[in-house]
Amino acid sequence: MSKRIAATSLLVLMATFLSPSALAMTAQDYFADGNRLFREDLYWAALLRFRQAAEQGMDTPLLHYNAGIAHYRAGQHIRARDSLLKAAVDPSLQVAARYNLGLNAWALGDTDEALRWFRLVRDQESNATLQKFAAVAISRIRKAQEVPTEYEALVDEREEKRDFVDLQLRATVGYGNDSNVFRSPDRPYIDYSDPNRPIVVPVVQSGAFVPVAFAARYQINSRPFEGFYGAYRLVGRYYVDELLENANEYLHEISFGNDYRREEEGRERRVRGAFTVAQRDKVYYDPDDGGIRDVDGEDIDDRMNYVRYGPQLSARQSGDKLSFGTDLKAQLWDYEDVQVVSEYDHEYFYARLYGQYKFTRNSLLRVTGQYYSRRFGDRPSFNLDGQQLVGNPSMRYDYVALGLRARQRITDNMWFGFDVQRTERTVQPAVTLRTDAIGAKLEEILAIEMRARAIGTRHGMYEQRFIAFIKF
Repeated sequence: MSKRIAATSLLVLMATFLSPSALAMTAQDYFADGNRLFREDLYWAALLRFRQAAEQGMDTPLLHYNAGIAHYRAGQHIRARDSLLKAAVDPSLQVAARYNLGLNAWALGDTDEALRWFRLVRDQESNATLQKFAAVAISRIRKAQEVPTEYEALVDEREEKRDFVDLQLRATVGYGNDSNVFRSPDRPYIDYSDPNRPIVVPVVQSGAFVPVAFAARYQINSRPFEGFYGAYRLVGRYYVDELLENANEYLHEISFGNDYRREEEGRERRVRGAFTVAQRDKVYYDPDDGGIRDVDGEDIDDRMNYVRYGPQLSARQSGDKLSFGTDLKAQLWDYEDVQVVSEYDHEYFYARLYGQYKFTRNSLLRVTGQYYSRRFGDRPSFNLDGQQLVGNPSMRYDYVALGLRARQRITDNMWFGFDVQRTERTVQPAVTLRTDAIGAKLEEILAIEMRARAIGTRHGMYEQRFIAFIKF
């Protein structure tokens, strides 16, 4: 804390004495700059500006009031009291100064003085808002002073025992419309896999669907900062029309692990480790008409069903300004055995390292580095001419990405973000693709969400999806 105070003071002093324009600043300029620094949560720098304004001859109740609030935010409660007492002589600031004197006394642990100031604010009629706040503060102080009865102590004891375990349930149900259910191409094309080179005319189908999600987690808090848990998750999408049932899909996932979380002195440390098993069921349909695919008369509609399993670990260290963390995964993806075509069985590795800095309570900057790899076992790679021969080495995809995010909170439920990401993909045997993505995102946390997405394929296709979610 002292190092940060010293660093802030040094920066302000350098700006004051080394800048030629600073030598010509008036008391009003110092006061205005102090208010700006206060809004940026730089309370010590703001106090320096307020002191400089006073040295230039400013001696107004508003200066004393702002300095008192800055002292309060900086934890200097004695000086905050002195400044707020000077501001309280002004009738226009009297009510606000008395209310903050009550807060300051409460922070000092002097409940008698706090009650005295809060009662003065409660009994006045000029500011109804602070009058309500003062009444609430008085009731909280009185409640804290009450001695619990034997029955209340027994209830609290039982509540503490109940905290030994923790059960969480979440469910999401929605309704939406999909304008291209089977991701069909939007124009006819020539099927070069058939020696006769027929012209295929895809059938684009649309329909309504119901997205569902359910999650349950049961945790046993066997240690002061650590608990062991089991969790289950279901995610699915079901189409209303029976003719579109081939597009239905769902995923079940169970996980077992431990969760360590500890908060102290404004810092939080969290480490989570788990072993996860998931099963996915989806029909490997023909995008031209949504029917079941077959090869030489044998159905391969189960080709994309898989079971994946493996460990994962995440760790995060958070402070008032700086936070950093990492995520690690190692999984085996076991797809359905299909004899007539190559399988998609592969190993999956994922690693992410990120750090973020909060400039204020509402704005932050995050830098993220990611690496993930899919290493197939029974799927041969492509030649540079596009042929996938049986004797080719197994396919492998390696991704390396570096991202930058700037985020600004607008309201309690809305924030605006700007993302920049560079991704490099290496495909075995030797093809490297680089992509740059820049995007802006405006998101509001609401009970109802609307989403739109566009997807392209080599034949060209556009999908538009609108979903209304109801969360409870």
